[in-house]
Amino acid sequence: MAVLLFISILLIAACGLIYELIAGTVASYLVGDSVFQFSTVIGCYLFAMGIGSFLSRFIRRGLAYRFIWIELLVAVVGGFSSSLLFLAFAFTQGFQIFLYLTVTMVGVLVGLEIPLLMRIIRHRYQFHDVVSHVLTFDYIGALFASILFPIVMVPRLGLVRSALFFGVVNAAVALWSTFLFKAQLPSPRRLQAACVAILVLMSVSLAEGHRITGLAEENIYADEIIFSRDTRYQHIVLTRWKDDLRLFLNSHLQFSSRDEYRYHESLVHPGLAAVPAPRRVLVLGGGDGLAVREVLKYPQVESVTLVDLDPEMTRIFSTNPFLTALNQRSFLSPKVHITNADAFLWIDSSKDIFDFIIVDFPDPTNYSLGKLYTTVFYSALAHHLSQQGMFVVQSTSPMFARKSFWCIEETIRQAGYKTYPYHVYVPSFGEWGFVLAAQHEYARPASLPQGLQFLDLQGLPSMFEFPPDMSRINVPANHLNDQVLVRSYDREWREISH
Repeated sequence: MAVLLFISILLIAACGLIYELIAGTVASYLVGDSVFQFSTVIGCYLFAMGIGSFLSRFIRRGLAYRFIWIELLVAVVGGFSSSLLFLAFAFTQGFQIFLYLTVTMVGVLVGLEIPLLMRIIRHRYQFHDVVSHVLTFDYIGALFASILFPIVMVPRLGLVRSALFFGVVNAAVALWSTFLFKAQLPSPRRLQAACVAILVLMSVSLAEGHRITGLAEENIYADEIIFSRDTRYQHIVLTRWKDDLRLFLNSHLQFSSRDEYRYHESLVHPGLAAVPAPRRVLVLGGGDGLAVREVLKYPQVESVTLVDLDPEMTRIFSTNPFLTALNQRSFLSPKVHITNADAFLWIDSSKDIFDFIIVDFPDPTNYSLGKLYTTVFYSALAHHLSQQGMFVVQSTSPMFARKSFWCIEETIRQAGYKTYPYHVYVPSFGEWGFVLAAQHEYARPASLPQGLQFLDLQGLPSMFEFPPDMSRINVPANHLNDQVLVRSYDREWREISH
């Protein structure tokens, strides 16, 4: 009896924290700015728990009966929380309202549970034992949830089904509580029937969770979704319309197959073609293999090292027939060596030297990505460049995020490099910018590889010319302890989207 009771406490705590983590993660995926989203979600959740704890004092009778009904409400509200948030984002303009309303409801209900449970069992144990045992298992449950969520639940079930799974757990706790507290219940069989009904509802919803995800995503993305998966690091979606294949990471477009060649040819060739006899190339990010495809057009390149955080990303682009056709099976080349690691840490630990480095990270939508656009990171690249080596950084849009673009350029300059910013028009993105950097003067290439679809020597000089509305402006550099770039990027793109 005691063991089951304390397991219940552990599971209650785990479920509550999981719902909080899911809400913060969904908000980060869909809205961005993970620090703000998680900070406000955690603050709202803890405040709501405090309200729930305060309200528990007004429950005088039928403690066990009310505890079980509260547990069932947590199962339903928490279990469907992720589904509700995705659907709210897809079908309404009030996502933030639904987010904080859901977090508040779950927080109040979870805040009610523990005080009620302590009052229910206080006659079985001395008071100091009640407090000690309940809080101990409550905190163990929180630890259990925080480990389980990123390592097991999200990669295997995704956000929608993870929430539904823990809704099943809450309903199961409610059901076995009807047996634990049977003597204190006025009509246990009716309550057990309600628990079974909720348990069946949550179980069926869990089994059909992919349909809920599909319904929401069909309205978030305009085209047919051919692949969707949550990994430990991001939400990957592939869409297709006729011959247009598009990749989205956390709802942000990464490429369109109709014009990605403009982006990747511009990213790679202005720099790599200017390096004398390049043999070793490093690609940071670029888990789609498209930049590697361009690098392999240089027969003198002997080795390409790609460092990408997400093993699922590189696996998909190594095995999916649509994607391997697009990247021309670049990851299967014997010249290519893939390492799945955090580039920030890998750069610090590696001793390898390269003739050309391609920095192709997603835009700095959060501080985790923002650290890869700092003076610290760019300074570290110097230890990996050969004497005639260069690197290039994708640098967002100088048209729509002008401050952010020049912030990246200024950051690279302050890290000790000569910089050569340039831009290109990519129809699916608009004007897009890049920064070439080296510790020596850049001489434009005398030749380019054969078979390029967009880039040629005649058009290359104009890419380095900026019209007045995209020209340089004075902006501060992005530092690890003060990531002005993330704030600037978020502000500029919000202005565009509104």
